[in-house]
Amino acid sequence: MYIADLHIHSRYSRATSKDCTPEHLDLWARKKGIHIVGSGDFTHPAWREELKEKLKPAEGGLYVLKEEYRILDDTAADTFAPRFVVTGEISSIYKKNGRVRKVHSLILLPSLEAAEKISEKLEEIGNIHSDGRPILGVDCRDLLEIILELCPDAMYVPAHIWTPHFSLFGAFSGFDTVEECFEDLSDHIHAMETGLSSDPPMNWRVSALDRYQLISNSDAHSPAKLGREANLLDIELSYEGLYEGIQNGKGLYGTIEFFPEEGKYHMDGHRKCNLCLTPLETEKYSGICPVCGRKITIGVSHRVEQLADRMEGYIRDNAKLFESLVPLPEVIAASVGHSASSTKVQREYQNMLRRLGPEFEILRTIPAEDIRSVSGRLISEGIIRLRKGEVERIPGFDGEYGTIQLFDARELEETDGQMSFFDMLEMETEKVQKPDTKAVKKAGEASGLKSAAAFESERVKRSGLNDVLDLNPKQKEAAEAAGDVAVIAGPGTGKTKTLVSRIVYLLRNRKVKPSEITAVTFTNLAADQLYERVQAQLGKGKKTSNLQVGTFHAVCMTFLKEQGEEFTLIDREEAKTIAREILEEHTYKMSVKEFLESVSREKSGVVQSVAKEEAWREVYGEYQRRLKAQKLLDFDDLLVKTADKIKKKETLPGWEKRFSYLLIDEFQDLNPRQMELMQLWREAGRELFVIGDADQSIYGFRGADSDCFRRLAKETAHLYVAELEENYRSSPEILSAALEVVSQNSGGKRKLHANCKSNVPVRQIHAQSDMAEAIFVAKEIGRLTGGLGMLEAQTHSEQMQDRKIRGFDEIAVLYRTHRQADILETCLKKEGIPYIVAGRESFLEEESVQGSIQFFKYLRDSENESARRQSLARLWKLEDTEVSEEILRATSQKFAPFYIEKKPKEFVQLWMEEMGLTENKSMRKLAKTAVFYETMDAFLQALDFGVESDLRRCGDREYSAGAVTLMTLHGAKGLEFPAVFICGAAKGRIPLENEKYPADIEEERRLFYVGMTRAKEELILTYAGEESEFLSGLAEGLLEKEEADKRKREGGYEQLSLFS
Repeated sequence: MYIADLHIHSRYSRATSKDCTPEHLDLWARKKGIHIVGSGDFTHPAWREELKEKLKPAEGGLYVLKEEYRILDDTAADTFAPRFVVTGEISSIYKKNGRVRKVHSLILLPSLEAAEKISEKLEEIGNIHSDGRPILGVDCRDLLEIILELCPDAMYVPAHIWTPHFSLFGAFSGFDTVEECFEDLSDHIHAMETGLSSDPPMNWRVSALDRYQLISNSDAHSPAKLGREANLLDIELSYEGLYEGIQNGKGLYGTIEFFPEEGKYHMDGHRKCNLCLTPLETEKYSGICPVCGRKITIGVSHRVEQLADRMEGYIRDNAKLFESLVPLPEVIAASVGHSASSTKVQREYQNMLRRLGPEFEILRTIPAEDIRSVSGRLISEGIIRLRKGEVERIPGFDGEYGTIQLFDARELEETDGQMSFFDMLEMETEKVQKPDTKAVKKAGEASGLKSAAAFESERVKRSGLNDVLDLNPKQKEAAEAAGDVAVIAGPGTGKTKTLVSRIVYLLRNRKVKPSEITAVTFTNLAADQLYERVQAQLGKGKKTSNLQVGTFHAVCMTFLKEQGEEFTLIDREEAKTIAREILEEHTYKMSVKEFLESVSREKSGVVQSVAKEEAWREVYGEYQRRLKAQKLLDFDDLLVKTADKIKKKETLPGWEKRFSYLLIDEFQDLNPRQMELMQLWREAGRELFVIGDADQSIYGFRGADSDCFRRLAKETAHLYVAELEENYRSSPEILSAALEVVSQNSGGKRKLHANCKSNVPVRQIHAQSDMAEAIFVAKEIGRLTGGLGMLEAQTHSEQMQDRKIRGFDEIAVLYRTHRQADILETCLKKEGIPYIVAGRESFLEEESVQGSIQFFKYLRDSENESARRQSLARLWKLEDTEVSEEILRATSQKFAPFYIEKKPKEFVQLWMEEMGLTENKSMRKLAKTAVFYETMDAFLQALDFGVESDLRRCGDREYSAGAVTLMTLHGAKGLEFPAVFICGAAKGRIPLENEKYPADIEEERRLFYVGMTRAKEELILTYAGEESEFLSGLAEGLLEKEEADKRKREGGYEQLSLFS
């Protein structure tokens, strides 16, 4: 009987041990008792050369390590020489049947010559040099065809078929049937690799798998992990014998299995809420966590349940035997209460190998008495229980590994003293490491956690609460105060919660009509979230449709429409065209961009020296006359015209009721025009409620005044002022550092009290260059998320046992200007990290993008003359003629139906193909922006009105799961993330140095403070060159300083590289 592990990796694969060499694989195969080992990574040229150098032919199609490379070790058996078979894994990422597919395939070959031939062909398709497991954009059906055409004796086995992200049946990117994947070549698939998170009984439930041989392998990324799963083979020792066993089942005796519950995605659940669920329970909750309301992470068991057509417990007719084992170090660790990696456990492991023989023999066949005589009663008993299957299984879920428990703490305390290497004094004084209880022991039953029913009860209980009742005393006073109220709310003090509670209190307790309330926010995203939270608090059946929540521009636009004003809102490009014409006619020396910025400042009420120049006033006047002649308004005109109508009393009666109860969010960011509007609305209404924080005033360049609260108090009689000082967002470490920064501004020491538990220190990372800084950020995100590959995930989980593993959507990377994003995007793409970029980026100004947007606007409204002219000029480079009109008419007829029928993502893709713009980088970015919208109308409205975080673009690919957010410090205002990077915390960038405009140091410091306080649990400040002056003055001990270019490892440092 032979033991075979056919799926492993070399050191050339991503995130693998440097010891993945032929000699170390041979060594560990001898330690484990494995007779046949896959070579792994046959596609990598350097690895093939190493295999040719160090291996020699053995039995037909198999290889053996040359004697001169064998490592002598007294813990490794020398009674047999492990055989190698040529194998490799290929990652296929491609789109099929409307979905992106990610499938890994295991390939077994009869010779290194066959590997050379196939690799030459695959190199024509993609890059096989950068990774031992190459990523190819080739359909699995086509890959199978290539393999079989070049080598008919090859074995093609879908790898770890249930892994959520990278497999044939994966929940996120796999297929529902073999036929859907391989089509007409499905009959050439004869075996399936079941993977670590499933065992044979789970697979027996799927009748579609009855005709396949089920095999198991370790997918080891280090030699010590060999044999986590393996195959038992009673075959002729040759490739032909292996072929018969794998393909036809002849001689495939059975498999050695990992307990599937140990897999970190075995069950469904939500790790944040300590909730582990069976598939049926997940269905009961419609896939939504009953605690927090977020999406439940689906596990392998759920996916099996979806495809299964048999009940649990079914045994298929031709079922092979299987044994469920755990690695010997884990048995030792579980038997003595130490970690598997501890020195003492490793010492005993080596002792057992030395005295008893290979690991599989110890686990499977060596008499218990012999084991006891060497290692004591508990280890012997642990192995007995393992052989009998007498283990307690605590399943993994949502990235939380499961555990197999052999003993409870009481049993461990009753040691008989026969463990030869444990000192009893140490056993008495050292804490026993108890198994992790943050999971469910049995499906649907909680271990140290609330049951699903208890969670449901808690959810119902929570739903009875509302923001008004769940406030601290100061928040409650602010929400319920009568008259005019100003709330100074520092970061994380519950600003939005208090604002929501104020609106709910007015509606529910004071019986104010929704139509009498206007709440003004600074972004459309904030408006949407505020409205949704109010609705959630009021519950179903409460009418809030007349509640007005929106930005200043949105509120003013509604007001003007209700007043019967007829106008068209000019878009940025038309404004540029008009401005350019006027500037050229008047030969006024100012760029179009600078002129329009000065126009905006003028209309916002900002004092500027250029406005005093007669020439500028003349150009400005002409600009306004042309807008008026065409009944056009720009964004700022919405506010100007609203204020003018109210001041001149040119309004229809009854408008005042809309503003009876006026609430202003982010009060500190109001410019003079917005402040004027607020006063006009307030005079017509009853009560004013403003909320914000002077220390978060970051729009001084637009006219905002950080002194606004003091001025309001001076101008308002009987103003109730509330100060919120309890911070519920950031850890004490983050808050202390942030307060130290902002307290360097005038106003003295700031007071905010942290209510979150202590966490990791704020880290300050120095890099040698911008590229080194970006590489660090990408690598560190990989670490924070637990690793980007399956082995990386395991490695990082071991390194971060006491740290939270982050989801991508829990991480934000902030920077001062959008230009900094380019290099970050490059590094994130290289690491395969999903990301979105938020904010209004420069690609939106590119000619083809603007031409396309104008055409889309023309489709929306064929009376839009500006859109018609600009689309002709920008897309077809045509003037307004009969020929151009015919082109526009024909194109419009073709795309008009798509405008309604297609989602923006599909519409833009069709448009790019029609216009030959598929290779245009800016248009690709536009397509990646379109994915966030459901309708073309919504997409165009966002492009017109969207500011800061309102606009988002996905990164290199479209991702259904979470993604890292990239955005400017300004754009991050009002948001929060568990982990935040602030890049470019260097001299010249923070504060930003600009030749034209001197930096307002206090505002720049406030901006940095805003960025720091977006972080809840982890804050990492990175910079290249000289550190920002905002950091240099901080007290010793507030920051943990590191070098980005080297990450600390045991016994030294490792150089970081984008290509490592």
